[in-house]
Amino acid sequence: MPARNTDPLVGFHFKLDVGGTITGLFSEVSGVGSEHEVIEHKVVTETGIDFVQKIPGRLKWSDITLKRGITEMMDFWNWRKMVEDGDIVGARKPASLIMYNQSLQPVAQWDILNAWPIGITGPQVQSDSNSFGVEELKVAHEGLVRVK
Repeated sequence: MPARNTDPLVGFHFKLDVGGTITGLFSEVSGVGSEHEVIEHKVVTETGIDFVQKIPGRLKWSDITLKRGITEMMDFWNWRKMVEDGDIVGARKPASLIMYNQSLQPVAQWDILNAWPIGITGPQVQSDSNSFGVEELKVAHEGLVRVK
């Protein structure tokens, strides 16, 4: 059966491009989204019925978590070092998260405002294991927009 335009996109891997100078491919991404805090307002109608009206509060952006097999590249570690050294202004950068399919074609993209690394962890490996070492990068930001 041929694919339809409405079929879900299949994510094969993801690329994070930070300011056009720091890039990396990742196999797992989570936290791409936003939500509002909910304010509950107790209301009584003219007929005396009590109910709770829910209205949107502050907008919150989720932290983005990216995982990949560890590589020789130090770009993300150096970016995180900027924050560790107190250069948060220099570390805040525009970024793009691009999702690729199995044919290595970009199928979705989110542009991210003022991204900065809040944490990075190296692999947890054992000498008697055949598993890949995985590093994890956590990124905070001030907004994102899906552009593709």
